[in-house]
Amino acid sequence: MPLFQTLDDGELAVIESLAVEKIVPRGSIILNEGDMGDALFVIASGRVKVLICDADGREIILKILGAGDFFGELSLIDKEPRSASVVALDNTTLRVLSYQGFRDCLVRSPNIATAVMTVLAKRLRDADRKISNLALMDVYGRVASTLIELAVQKEGKLIIGEKLSQQEIANMVGASREMVNRILKDLSDRGYISIESKQITILNDRLPPSF
Repeated sequence: MPLFQTLDDGELAVIESLAVEKIVPRGSIILNEGDMGDALFVIASGRVKVLICDADGREIILKILGAGDFFGELSLIDKEPRSASVVALDNTTLRVLSYQGFRDCLVRSPNIATAVMTVLAKRLRDADRKISNLALMDVYGRVASTLIELAVQKEGKLIIGEKLSQQEIANMVGASREMVNRILKDLSDRGYISIESKQITILNDRLPPSF
């Protein structure tokens, strides 16, 4: 539920008037886990991945965000260090709101505050579901669940909105790239999905939970 979709032109104008544009190249680190935060970022175009690293330095992708999404809000709310790192997946244009700019937005437009809370509530539900999946599902089930979660309707087809590498999917579900490759091949061979140029199309939305 991107933030922009829930706001009218006047509310978008409030954000635009208080934000500063920032353009970051693909692969750039936008935020580092553990740093103190003093700004919120709204994605105008492009994509970013939100990630943490485990004790062995392995990357775990928590979320992929696109145009209309925002990040960095938690540190503005609780004044704690950044809980995750954020890296640009594409050349990305951001609207950056300072702490004071963020507060001004909430004061000038209560609907913006409601929109932010709605998105945060959805993210919390998504996090609860992901924790449940990690606890109760094996890798096959986690891959299948992630594909369904990422799928969007486009031109009458159910596709994965983001063209993700097998390594990126592996980093999202806590598995090896080799295991993800094996699972995707099995789903393709059994007629549940098709894969062309990294674009995954779901042919049957009742994906099996295991081999």
